[in-house]
Amino acid sequence: MSNSLDPLTLPLAGRHLIEASAGTGKTWTIAALYLRQLLENGREPGQLLVVTFTEAAAAELRERIAARLHEARAALAGDEADEFLAALIARLPDRDI
Repeated sequence: MSNSLDPLTLPLAGRHLIEASAGTGKTWTIAALYLRQLLENGREPGQLLVVTFTEAAAAELRERIAARLHEARAALAGDEADEFLAALIARLPDRDI
């Protein structure tokens, strides 16, 4: 059985387990959910916990989240955004960056 996960509509409250095979977009989805927590819920990075199983995976996740944050900042400043970022930004109230 396959469940599709939409990072734009997944409820942000509570705990979620993302489990899938390699190459399915887990890291991308986690970075998207992290970004939503910051932008939609006003969370601070120190309020969020993301857990993975190896030091290498944790390092990759840190790098991917940091890159996603830079992409989001650029998109909020008017740079071109991918489909996810464009949809996310469209949902946000106007705010200064």
